[in-house]
Amino acid sequence: MFLMDLLIRRCARTVPEEVKAVARAESMDPAKIARGIAAGRIVIPANPKRTHVLSAVGEGCLVKINVNIGTSGSRCDPALEMKKGKAALANGADALMDLSTGGDLVKIRKNILSLDTTVGTVPVYEAVRRAGNAIDVDADLLFRVIREHCEQGVDFLTLHCGVNLQALAALKSDPRLMGVVSRGGSFHCAMMMKREEENPLYAEFDYLMEILAEHDVTISLGDGMRPGCLQDAEKLAKSVEYMTLGTLAQRAHEKGVQRMIEGPGHMPLDQVGYNVRMIKEITDHAPLYLLGPIVTDIAPGYDHVVAAIGGATACQNGADFLCMVSPAEHLALPDADDIIEGTRVAKLAAHIGDTVRRPEGFRMKREVQMAEARHLLDWDEQFRLALYGENARKIHERDGETETCSMCGDLCAVKMVNELFGTGKKKEK
Repeated sequence: MFLMDLLIRRCARTVPEEVKAVARAESMDPAKIARGIAAGRIVIPANPKRTHVLSAVGEGCLVKINVNIGTSGSRCDPALEMKKGKAALANGADALMDLSTGGDLVKIRKNILSLDTTVGTVPVYEAVRRAGNAIDVDADLLFRVIREHCEQGVDFLTLHCGVNLQALAALKSDPRLMGVVSRGGSFHCAMMMKREEENPLYAEFDYLMEILAEHDVTISLGDGMRPGCLQDAEKLAKSVEYMTLGTLAQRAHEKGVQRMIEGPGHMPLDQVGYNVRMIKEITDHAPLYLLGPIVTDIAPGYDHVVAAIGGATACQNGADFLCMVSPAEHLALPDADDIIEGTRVAKLAAHIGDTVRRPEGFRMKREVQMAEARHLLDWDEQFRLALYGENARKIHERDGETETCSMCGDLCAVKMVNELFGTGKKKEK
């Protein structure tokens, strides 16, 4: 079997061209990024079979945003998923995941792969559809689907290798209210319990690495035992999975396969930092990719805001990659408006994370410029600097064009102090 010259190994020798391109976008030293990739602390998911805008994920890099799209068995509209994907990218997404479970999965994936971005998938979903149900998925089918996704050009795969018999035993010995909420995790539990056999992704991990190395595809080690409610946050199963993922992360790195870690699910806000730091330590600071965390369970319809609160806290403690949560989370398949709103809120969380993890922190140029524009009541400059300036402009102008905002009007503190100190914007003659 031919093994290509893997990015990790090239970065150990030199600074590859794709690393130089990413470094410009990150405003980082290319050699530093190359060292981070060689050490397993940064990944650039990029299947050589396709070209697209590259994103670096990990230590020192800007926090990235992934957006999940894809059909379901209840609502299968491939055109809508393409619309959602384009909307996500237009609003700041750095990657898309195709989670389709309904329709022509190969064709849907091909269309999504035509978009100019990093794309991930969860192969076990397609394996279950082909088999008819989870308990009939065998190792041959699962590995065949994984290989097909690699050959089609997918950049990273979520694979639930840590959902093994040991994690299943922990789930049984320390029962959880919500059991298993990860779809992929539940599939693997069903397979193991039905067959009374180990998860093939864990049992044959070295073979899995051979497939991924053949295509230089990044593995995202899935959090199949993540807690699905705050009440399950301190149960044993997730910690057992963490330990397994630490071992597997090391094995993947030794094989030259780039890897990310997923986690940690629903948990109280004060536990987010601890869990993120623990995962980082166990996995030797591998890039951490997470959904949320969801820090309260009583806000359906606003879970995107809840996730942003958890996500910003997670980034403060070392998380690198936020998966967008939409207003439809736990309720329905998102529509295009849900995707836009969820992406924007996730982008805000990522930026807040960057204000504490980047060297320049909150003194980054854009933040300083915005403060200056607000001081000068320079509305056009504020809208130019804002993450979503057109939305801000619409709100400002709904009461007509004014020198100040319509809340304070002629009692604007900023205008008054500028007049007192002579520090305002000079009026054009």
